[in-house]
Amino acid sequence: MIETALPALGVALLAGPLALVVYFGLRLLTARPASESHVGAAVLWTVGGELLVALAAGACMLAGGVGESDVDLGSWVAIPELHYHIGVKLQLDALSLTFVFLTLILCGAIARFALRYLHREPGFHRFFFLYAVFVFGMTLASTAGTIETLFVGWELVGLSSVFLVAFFHERAMPAHNGVRIWSVYRIADAALLGAAILLHRLQGDGDFAAICGRGVWPGGESAITGWPAFAVGFLIFIAAAGKSALVPFSGWLPRAMEGPTPSSAIFYGALSVHLGAFLLLRVGPLLDQSPLLCVLIVIVGLATAAIAALAGAVQADIKSSLTFASLVQVGIIVAEIGVGLRWIPLVHLVGHAFLRTLQFLRAPTLLHDYHELENAIGGRLHHRSGFLARLVGPEMGLRLYRFALERGGLDAAIDRFAVRPFLGLFVRLDRLERRITGLLAGRAAERPPKSGDSLEEVA
Repeated sequence: MIETALPALGVALLAGPLALVVYFGLRLLTARPASESHVGAAVLWTVGGELLVALAAGACMLAGGVGESDVDLGSWVAIPELHYHIGVKLQLDALSLTFVFLTLILCGAIARFALRYLHREPGFHRFFFLYAVFVFGMTLASTAGTIETLFVGWELVGLSSVFLVAFFHERAMPAHNGVRIWSVYRIADAALLGAAILLHRLQGDGDFAAICGRGVWPGGESAITGWPAFAVGFLIFIAAAGKSALVPFSGWLPRAMEGPTPSSAIFYGALSVHLGAFLLLRVGPLLDQSPLLCVLIVIVGLATAAIAALAGAVQADIKSSLTFASLVQVGIIVAEIGVGLRWIPLVHLVGHAFLRTLQFLRAPTLLHDYHELENAIGGRLHHRSGFLARLVGPEMGLRLYRFALERGGLDAAIDRFAVRPFLGLFVRLDRLERRITGLLAGRAAERPPKSGDSLEEVA
């Protein structure tokens, strides 16, 4: 009975969010958006129903003493001669169900808040369509049993988050920052695709059960060892670093605050920013096969926490300050995973997600209450200097202040050593192409764009 119920419940976990995406998408395509009350009812009933399905799945697993259940939805691409296939599989275990519970509870709370926060906003229906895409992507990524299935959810989460960063697209900066974030996500996605390709070369498929070995999470022993384990794990770590804004990709996280407060809370305070840590938890047995990679993970996690703590101390707005506070904890969670812990970082992740959601949603009214308190006492509240400022002294404190104000110089370093050489290469290739086409057409080559031209001038 339980063996037949769990696959049905696993499929039902995805059916609700997918139906919501299709429903809102068709409404927008036909230019017949539902009323705000109808949207609210659809979202809350869907999330509530999915939460009951997740509870039922957890209860079935506990009652039957089942630690893990796979839902195989078949192979979409299969080449038996090469032992190569791309399968769609869902995996229900303690890690996936915990993340599903976290996703549904926080998405329900934030949806309830957003219904009032975005009341009569011109982009109200667009927001909730992207919100539905995000919920489906998070649920799919949380329950993925193969790296290809996870990649689909991973992409949907990234796509919806970028569009919500650029939600107020009538202004230039949200659109610009959305493109910047999408560029970093492309690096993470390329690394995840590289890991999938390498896994297929090593074992013919991307099943997590084959990667991490048989055994209930967090147990299991990976069949991949040695340098192949380091190569696959390193690519997965790059993907996690890009998605969770670890060093050196931390510069995009404060740019994401251009979006509405509900999307800032759900993406960069609660769920999306933790998706990289979730991926590292999922492939924990693979990481254990490479001590060098574990050391690298710990170093990057602690460096991220240190830089974020410094940068957060000099922020002038509350959302950016909360963003760097989130990044501090994400860095510590990643370092905990690197030293071989599994349950502690999962509990840390869940508690931190709830705390940051509350703080992000409370931020607008907190500033109002803070100003009322200052008006009541007739002056500014007294702030004592921090322990670090008293420890390092004024001269070193000024240097640390400049370092923190520039956010560690990570954005400038990436622009100088990665972005500009990349753009310069393609500008030179474009110039060469224009000369060749001009010669073939028997006319003078068109003026090639200069590297300093704006995008509009180049177009």
